[in-house]
Amino acid sequence: MIDFILNGKKCTSQLPPQSRLLDVLREEFGLTAPKEGCGEGECGACAVLVDGMLWNSCITPLANVQGKSVLTLEGFRDTEKYKLLEKCFGEAGAVQCGFCTPGMIMAAEALLRKNPHPQEADIREAISGNLCRCTGYNMIIKAIRMAAEKGAGLW
Repeated sequence: MIDFILNGKKCTSQLPPQSRLLDVLREEFGLTAPKEGCGEGECGACAVLVDGMLWNSCITPLANVQGKSVLTLEGFRDTEKYKLLEKCFGEAGAVQCGFCTPGMIMAAEALLRKNPHPQEADIREAISGNLCRCTGYNMIIKAIRMAAEKGAGLW
């Protein structure tokens, strides 16, 4: 049994400790925002926050979250920070197919928690582990800068 906090609620997984966190989130808890992209920790589609840090859930064994707090997009969605990021991503044209968007949003949240006033280089570095094949990165960078500017005091 692995005990952890998932989106603010205590939970226990009965799955083997070597199970991938991505599979546990999707199959046991029905959370589908983290996606299977590459399965190797290279694309960021599966990104979640673990104790406030960006982790690729496809390469994280369930045992590694014992006693930790895991936040998925589903748990982040009801916050003012998410609503601002969602609005900025829309206004900047940073969403097309949507496959990478949950991971990009989580990467943006991880960055803005650490650095509420990032420069473009900071944003590029923060999303460097996230691939987008549709939108291109300029609009995503613009969206994160916009959120940082409009969200003064949120982060």
